[in-house]
Amino acid sequence: MLKMVDVSSYSPRSFATLSIADIVMTKATQGTHYVNHYCDTDYQHAKKAGKQLGIYHYCEGGNPEKEAQYFYHNTKNYIGEAVPAVDWESNENRSWGDKNWVKRFVTEFHSLSGVWCLIYVQSSALNQVANCAKTCGLWVACYPSMNWKSWNVPNMNVPTSPWKTYTIWQFTGDNMDRNLVNTTVEGWKKLAKGSKTVAKKKPNWVKKSGEFVLGQALEIHKEPHIDSPAIAKLPKGSVVKYDATLQGPKRLWLRQPRSKGYGYIVGKDKYGKLLGKLK
Repeated sequence: MLKMVDVSSYSPRSFATLSIADIVMTKATQGTHYVNHYCDTDYQHAKKAGKQLGIYHYCEGGNPEKEAQYFYHNTKNYIGEAVPAVDWESNENRSWGDKNWVKRFVTEFHSLSGVWCLIYVQSSALNQVANCAKTCGLWVACYPSMNWKSWNVPNMNVPTSPWKTYTIWQFTGDNMDRNLVNTTVEGWKKLAKGSKTVAKKKPNWVKKSGEFVLGQALEIHKEPHIDSPAIAKLPKGSVVKYDATLQGPKRLWLRQPRSKGYGYIVGKDKYGKLLGKLK
């Protein structure tokens, strides 16, 4: 087994380069507002020291998709090199007890990165994340004593059900978070790389027929992306018949049936401004 320490801004910086540790797991983000200002410092020191790498997000229990997006966007330069993990605890977590929260988080993170997160949870709360057992590895916290201050492995049975076993066992949380990792260096690297491909979300088109009268000159695009090549450019006053709409955060796309496939035109811009009249 490999030995791992997990570090946060409160940890001594020396923990990232401990000779006894094979892996350093660094706290990166929390909620949708906090980035650990020591994250990259500890990460780069651990990397330079030849350690295997990990990064984790502390859940505050807000919208799980938004927290996953925040984690991804602040750590995407580490993806493929570091194993990601999500930290599910009761402290500062307003959704503690929600059995679907972590499932939604890891699904969103995987859709963005192609990598499944490890799930950190105390052994008494395994039921809260049980629906992730088929896709995610388990990082379980189970201590013989909060006074344990040694790398000697305690003799105890570690609950893991519905997982067959743990990927990581955190066996002490006093002074230093000591962890045993149930894989090899190559196995750890494989976890970090994930599936290589990222699952693309299907656009949520809503079937709706109507006409759009252009309030200015606009392009018909080959795809519903503003940088997609133009099929044609229509002058102000042109009427476009559409059969479906795609609403983004602000921008609205209209789908135009054509003799060969579809064309796409912007009905509202990135600020939500209507660019013509919808009938």
